[in-house]
Amino acid sequence: MTGKVALVTGGAKRVGAMIALALADAGMDVAITYRHSKDEAVQTVAVIEAMGRRAMAIAVDFAERDAADVVFDAFTQQFDRLDALVNNASDFEPAPIGQVTLEDFDTNIAVNARSPLMLIQKFAPMLAAYAVVDDDTPAESRAPVESAGRIVNFIDIHVMGQPLKGYIAYNAAKAALMEITMTAALELAPMITVNAIAPGVVSWAPSYTPQQQAQYMQRVPLGRPGTPEDAAKAVLFLVRDADYCTGQIIRLDGGRLWT
Repeated sequence: MTGKVALVTGGAKRVGAMIALALADAGMDVAITYRHSKDEAVQTVAVIEAMGRRAMAIAVDFAERDAADVVFDAFTQQFDRLDALVNNASDFEPAPIGQVTLEDFDTNIAVNARSPLMLIQKFAPMLAAYAVVDDDTPAESRAPVESAGRIVNFIDIHVMGQPLKGYIAYNAAKAALMEITMTAALELAPMITVNAIAPGVVSWAPSYTPQQQAQYMQRVPLGRPGTPEDAAKAVLFLVRDADYCTGQIIRLDGGRLWT
């Protein structure tokens, strides 16, 4: 993937940073976004540049209405192409019924659903620019578009039939992103593939106590929590290898969804 460019939102630390590093290791130049984690963003950019890739960090608050414009304007100052958009940035704060404020709900929708959609719209022309479609070949025998742009959205296993108690606004927003994924896959094909990853735990949230972690692990058939590396491998598959895959959801949960 040398010469191609990826944009990873929330790419300064934890899962996002591992995704950015994996894509850089595979040959891509990488832009990341961050909100508060400036020091971690600078460090991630430095590591990518040490690999011989180009990199940049963009400060943005995805709760703001102009967030997609901020990212696009900054990105296009350094890069003239985009091959993969990974919507990883997320807002994850508890708010059970009876305590959900308008601000809670609006922030969850803005960060977890609205901003990914706005980024998809904003960058779709760039993502489609290098796709090659042989219009002279009959549709029934046309080969996959290997150079199609890639979009990967991070949803959550808890919007696939097992809602997370106490996180109703978060659940609603991630469910919206799942539907955005499916609809965008239909509308952007064949020039762009759009898929999602639905993780269980791939990095423990700071709010999880040791007791909660132990309870969670009792329901994971594979016997271990996921890791940022697991998430990065799944993204790499969808970006590099999944030429004939769109509108799909990879459940990255160690089998937990079915227990």
